Amino acid sequence: MSADRETNHGMTSHDRTSRDMTSHDRTSHDMTGHDMTHTDVAFLLADAADEVEIGIAPYDAVIRGGRRRKARRWAVATATALVLVGSAGTLAVAGLPGGSEGRGAQVATQAPTPSVQNVYTPERTMLATGTDGNQEWWVTLDVWPAPRDAGEAQAQWEALGAYGSLPVDKASDLIGKSAYFVSRTYGDGDTAVTMFDVFNENSPDSGKDLQSAAIPLDPADSGPNRLVIGQVAPTAKEVTCTWKNGMRTTLHTTPDNETLDTDVPAIRPAAKSPVNWFVCVAPEGTEYKSVGVTK
Repeated sequence: MSADRETNHGMTSHDRTSRDMTSHDRTSHDMTGHDMTHTDVAFLLADAADEVEIGIAPYDAVIRGGRRRKARRWAVATATALVLVGSAGTLAVAGLPGGSEGRGAQVATQAPTPSVQNVYTPERTMLATGTDGNQEWWVTLDVWPAPRDAGEAQAQWEALGAYGSLPVDKASDLIGKSAYFVSRTYGDGDTAVTMFDVFNENSPDSGKDLQSAAIPLDPADSGPNRLVIGQVAPTAKEVTCTWKNGMRTTLHTTPDNETLDTDVPAIRPAAKSPVNWFVCVAPEGTEYKSVGVTK
């Protein structure tokens, strides 16, 4: 306790009453004259403090209250984030910077539902195009999203049936794995599925790992095997196709920030594919001998 409070306790009721009247007179004068000074304000504050009983602060209650307020702030921030994530528009929240008391704040009544994944449609990438004599040909890659659970896997399994080929033995084998189909078309002929599987631990992931297939350029033709389609690790910089006549075709990675026309042989990335792809065609009159990552 301060010395002032101890002095106050020693005052008689007459002295206190006299002082209170003096304070009242001073206050009346100040209210009517509108010329209250800083000194007058200090006296009024001191008088008010004398009438307050001071006890021990409820420390535990203060700490608990502070924790509750902090928890409420976190809850409000979380609800706001949920609304913003789940809404395509903007949200003004009363009480937050930029909010308006005149506009009613929208309240999140429930958390947004998990996004629904489309497992029925693959992403297609054109890997290569060209002309053989007077016939155009092209090679495409379709990559299907990896199902997240048994329900999505079963739905995708049924959709894959339209291809006429299934990359795994049962629907559950699709969970967590992306399926792919490589198809080729020659002239006015039908499109034929050439390669299909799921990306897994056997997919090229480093060094000179490579998977490829050598097939006729025209699906309706039984040979020679002039078309080579393959996948390599993203680290591969160069692939060389060697033909039986001794000639070679060398392909390099697509330059950064540059898109090459699909009629230019190259190592290319593909949408949703963890590996890169290449396509090379042997000159007419010869066919495939070997292929490998040379850089």
